[in-house]
Amino acid sequence: MTLLDDSRCFVLFFHSEIHPKPGECSRRALLAPSKSGCVSDQDCPGDHKCCVFDCEDVCVAPSFNKPGVCPDTTGQLGYCAFLCFDDRDCSDELKCCRNGCAGYNCMPPFQVKPGRCPLHQETCVDHCFHDGQCPGDQKCCQAACGHTCSQPL
Repeated sequence: MTLLDDSRCFVLFFHSEIHPKPGECSRRALLAPSKSGCVSDQDCPGDHKCCVFDCEDVCVAPSFNKPGVCPDTTGQLGYCAFLCFDDRDCSDELKCCRNGCAGYNCMPPFQVKPGRCPLHQETCVDHCFHDGQCPGDQKCCQAACGHTCSQPL
């Protein structure tokens, strides 16, 4: 099932044989479509994907996400403007992330390291808030009260 919604239109499509191509549909509305009237990614040439822009199904170049996780900007203030549309608009390792308003900015991502956290430990302070604040391959893990850097399992 593919569900596409650009806030003014709603498309629901069921098909069991369709395999989506890699990448995501960009938020960029100014992309030059290679074809109009697609139903699935297989209708599009090369690596292009079938995406909805202005309530029309069109084939466009895919957007690929850089590694990392965007910081949580809930409750923060930001520019209510799109300073980027997807990760390819951002230099180096920066990602295109929500900025706390209705827009997007290029921001350094939180680093997510491999492995999972051990069971809660008995410390009651926040030694870290995300993996990028921990040395080496340690992860920022929830403790009994707070967060601490721990070796992943």
